[in-house]
Amino acid sequence: MKFNIFLYLGVLAAVFFSCATKSHAETINPANFKEIVKNPITTLVDVRIPEEFSEKTAKGAVNIPLAKIEDNISFFKNQKTTVLFCNRGIQAEQAVEILRKNGVENVYFGKSLDNVEAIQNEK
Repeated sequence: MKFNIFLYLGVLAAVFFSCATKSHAETINPANFKEIVKNPITTLVDVRIPEEFSEKTAKGAVNIPLAKIEDNISFFKNQKTTVLFCNRGIQAEQAVEILRKNGVENVYFGKSLDNVEAIQNEK
């Protein structure tokens, strides 16, 4: 009976942990991420809709809405380094996943516009 309980718990743990994914925010050291955002060769991409982008965005950012990410795979493949951001990070994280699934490396999850702007404004 005890063996069955341990076996059940082992299988349950394996299923639970195999489905967990590592957040993109955890894949890079914060100090290194700040260097990436501030690097002039980094392309900053705001994945919000054009209306939000025109109201306010990060310095030097380009607008490629989440709905158009797959249409611009070649653009992303031609960039040295890209940081994607949006309002709260949800769309940016989805965009990073889409790009990585399509073989685009060197893309980073920048979370929100506020986060990217705060990094840009640090002295």
